[in-house]
Amino acid sequence: MQNIARGAIESGLTSGCKPALDASRYPSPLRETRACFVTLHKNGDLRGCIGALEAARPLVEDVAANAFNAAFRDPRFPPVQTWELPELDIHISVLTPALPMRFTSEEDLLRQLRPGVDGLVLKEGARRATFLPSVWETLPDGRDFLCHLKAKAGLPKDYWSPTLEVSCYTTESF
Repeated sequence: MQNIARGAIESGLTSGCKPALDASRYPSPLRETRACFVTLHKNGDLRGCIGALEAARPLVEDVAANAFNAAFRDPRFPPVQTWELPELDIHISVLTPALPMRFTSEEDLLRQLRPGVDGLVLKEGARRATFLPSVWETLPDGRDFLCHLKAKAGLPKDYWSPTLEVSCYTTESF
């Protein structure tokens, strides 16, 4: 999968376009409809991260599209330049379907979290944000993890509402 992601970035650098892939030419696990995130790091710093929470296409296509978009369309960063390619570390997280969590309070939710294992999707009205399980590496405390996720969704860190929706998922990382 690393080769697919790197190839998509190389294609963007040479042609400016995402590569056209024929999913039927890949092994069956890569043809399955799955969702993934592609995260780029350069010298240990985030350089781009784009993905999908819901599966909509073959995994091979999702990896290529998200790698291209992480390199060239993440609005937080300028497009990747050719000279940066050798310095990029590419991390691919393949998601399981997100499952709704049931909880009665913030404390109840915090008790259910599995640090280092769970990725979360937080939704309140039109606001939505996610943290991959890898974010636990920098936010190992459940309360901090949840507070920063609320902030990412544009909510106050101390926000709580009975209408808050949280789903969890896990990832297989490459």
